[in-house]
Amino acid sequence: MGLTASLLAMDAGNSKTDVAVVAVDGTVLGTARGGGFQPPRVGVEPAVDVLAEVTDRALAAAGAVGAEHVSACLANADLPVEEAQLAEAIRRRGWARSVDVRNDTFAVLRAGLTEDAEPRGVAVVCGAGINCAGMLPDGRTARFPAIGRLSGDWGGGGGLADEALWFAARAEDGRGEATALMRTLPAHFGLPSMYALIEALHLAHLAPHRKHELTPVLFATAADGDRVARAVVDRMADEVVAMSTVALTRLGLLTEEVPVLLGGSVLAARHPQLDGRIRALLAQRAPRAEVRVVAERPVLGSVLLGLDAVGAEPEAYARSRAHYGEPAGSTEPASSTGPTHDPGPLDRHGPLDRHGRLDHQGRPAVRPG
Repeated sequence: MGLTASLLAMDAGNSKTDVAVVAVDGTVLGTARGGGFQPPRVGVEPAVDVLAEVTDRALAAAGAVGAEHVSACLANADLPVEEAQLAEAIRRRGWARSVDVRNDTFAVLRAGLTEDAEPRGVAVVCGAGINCAGMLPDGRTARFPAIGRLSGDWGGGGGLADEALWFAARAEDGRGEATALMRTLPAHFGLPSMYALIEALHLAHLAPHRKHELTPVLFATAADGDRVARAVVDRMADEVVAMSTVALTRLGLLTEEVPVLLGGSVLAARHPQLDGRIRALLAQRAPRAEVRVVAERPVLGSVLLGLDAVGAEPEAYARSRAHYGEPAGSTEPASSTGPTHDPGPLDRHGPLDRHGRLDHQGRPAVRPG
């Protein structure tokens, strides 16, 4: 007969799902990885079926039959009503007595908070899209709907690629300001012009997800001094700072010593211009904030949130962190090299993510870099 573990920790993105079975002392008893979690595309129950397949394998690896608590950080749980709906669907599976569902941004946030006794801070996650969340030890949180342009969002890897294409197309046909992007973007695919690239994308000669390859090209073009590209990167930094300072203000932390965590492929790449501007602006607006780049696997954040919920001892946190690697919260400076990371299909906020996908209506003029 199998044991009953303390918790099931789940981190589910659009392209992959991680599940860990964890004992009350923080020992990771079993893990499994599976496919993406996409309730908007397939429906709630089929999406939870994906969780079930991965969870069954993790429980089997741990020799467990269930758990006391489920800590689930899920993509597409953007609104409280969606969190409640998903929590009920998970509860019906009978894996545990209690279930806590949060947006997956909270997994990155908690993974980066080394202050386990009183976890508090703000995280901005910028992969294919962008989102921000903050938390206090008493359970209060700050969050954004983060469902795209409808909720006021701008940027992320997908949004940056769209923006670069928009400026490059207008530069080539004469409607917009001159920019090297009109050459560097098509050249990335071996194409001679923006017209050829537009045609290739429109007619699906290039797979849609390959558009995300253009985000590093944007950063490289900016690093070479192109004014338009630099202005787009600066706007991305401004958006990260705006989201984080709003969250800090909502939680009463704007003047406190508090971590501001940067996660997701775009921010974890530490592009010098983007990273430097974020740090400089935060130094002005939240001078006591400590900027950290989170490199830990987000499932660790789900584990730590679960340990918070079950009232684990301090040793349990250290044991779980040791399983997943070094303590969270890198404070390394920006890299001196150019962009190296492509936010492609396997990024946790990958191309199927609905966050940050922008149209091109009513956008403001580019600002000087």
